[in-house]
Amino acid sequence: QLQLVESGGGSVQPGGSLRLSCAASGRTFSGMGWFRQAPGKEREVVAVSSWSGTYYADSAKGRFTISRDNAKNTVYLQMNSLKPEDTAVYYCGATNNYWRDPIQYNYWGLGTQVTVSS
Repeated sequence: QLQLVESGGGSVQPGGSLRLSCAASGRTFSGMGWFRQAPGKEREVVAVSSWSGTYYADSAKGRFTISRDNAKNTVYLQMNSLKPEDTAVYYCGATNNYWRDPIQYNYWGLGTQVTVSS
């Protein structure tokens, strides 16, 4: 059965760090990555990765790092220097279509809450 299972969300103070994990089962994907949706906003890409490269949203550059363990079929998101505006539900997405196009992501996890607050 095809599943994407996220873990690692939680609450942290501004400036803190969190590491999200997403384990895929059932198949492998060329593109895997992280998206987020804040209350009242549309879901947006945070960082995506393929076997050929990575892409970061401007808001993530310099603070977040995406990585993959192909042997475990898992993608990670290391988030440092977190800000209150990073508060959102973070979703793992996967695709075997064009990995740079967020619209092409057609498999999703259930999401994990990240809250950054003092």
